[in-house]
Amino acid sequence: MLRRIRDWFKSIFKLLKDKEYHQVRIKIKRLFVGMKFTDGLIYHVIIYAMLIALGYIYLYPVLYMVTGSLMSMEDIIDVSVKWIPSTLNWENYRIVFTEIQYFDALKDAMLLAVLPALSATVSSAIVGYGFARYNFPFKNVLFVLMIASFIIPPQITMLPTFRMYSQYNLLGSLRAFIYPAILGQGLNGAIYILIFYQFFKMIPKSLEESAQLDGASNFKIFTRIAIPLAIPSIIIVFLFSFVWYYNETYLSGLFLRGSDMLTLPLRIQQYINNFTSIYPEGSRARELMQAVKLAGNVLTLLPLLIIYFFTQRYFVESIDRTGITGE
Repeated sequence: MLRRIRDWFKSIFKLLKDKEYHQVRIKIKRLFVGMKFTDGLIYHVIIYAMLIALGYIYLYPVLYMVTGSLMSMEDIIDVSVKWIPSTLNWENYRIVFTEIQYFDALKDAMLLAVLPALSATVSSAIVGYGFARYNFPFKNVLFVLMIASFIIPPQITMLPTFRMYSQYNLLGSLRAFIYPAILGQGLNGAIYILIFYQFFKMIPKSLEESAQLDGASNFKIFTRIAIPLAIPSIIIVFLFSFVWYYNETYLSGLFLRGSDMLTLPLRIQQYINNFTSIYPEGSRARELMQAVKLAGNVLTLLPLLIIYFFTQRYFVESIDRTGITGE
C-alpha cells in the first residue's frame, strides 16, 4: 500500500515537471492573472463586478422612480406589486402635464437656469483670469474670502441676504439670481472661479507676452487668446451652473416667493402640497399622489437627460482637459 502511494506521488511530480504541462500551466496563469494582473480575467471580473454594483446603486432610485410613476392606485396599495406594475398607467403623467402646465413651467425653469448660468460663466471667467494673471493689493486676502464664501453654509447668510434683497427690491424677481451671478456670487460661484483660475494658470505666459509685443491690449489678450483656449472650462462651468440653478428649490422658494416664475421641481412640489393638504392623512387620494409625484420627478429629470445626451462628448472632453476629478 505504501509503495503504491509512493509511486503515485512520483508520477504526479513527474507530471508537474513535464514541459507540456508547464506550458499549459503558464497559459492558464496568463488567462486568469495576466502578465501584470491588470490584463487578467480575475482583474476584469473584479472591475466589472464593482462597476455593476456602483451602477446599481445609482440606477436604483431612477428605476424605482420610473416604475413607480407608471403604477395605478391599486398597484401602489397592493403590497405584492414591487417593481413591475400590473398595467402601465399614463394617467399620472397626464395629471402633471395638465395641472402644472408643464411646457409653460419648463419655459420658466429654463429662464431661471440659463440666464443666471450665462451670467455666472462670464463673471467667473473674468474674476478667475484676474486672479490668475494680475497682482494687486490684498489679492491673497480676497482669494481667501472668495473661497470662504463657498465654505460658509448658505443657511448662515440666508437672513442678511434676504434683508438685503428686500431693500433693493429684488425679491420675487429673476434679478435675485441674475445680479449675484453677474457679480460672481451666484450659486457655488467660488467653484467656477477656481475652475477658471486653475485653467488660466496652466496657459503659458509666453502667448500673452507675444501678443503684447504685437501691440495687443489686455482686453484683446483676454478675448482673443484666453477665452478661446478656455472653451473646456466654459462648458464645464455653464453645465454645472445650469444644473444647480435648475434643481434649486430652497433659495428659489425663498427669493421668488410671490412670483409666477418657479423652478420645475418647486412647481411640482407646490402642486403636490396643495393637493394633499385637502385630504386627510392615509387617504387613497394621498396614495395616488405618490405616483403623480414620481411622474413629476421623471418629467423634471427628462430635460437634464436630453441636454446631457447631446453634450456628453463635450462634457467628458472638458473634464479631461480641465483636470476636474469630481464635485
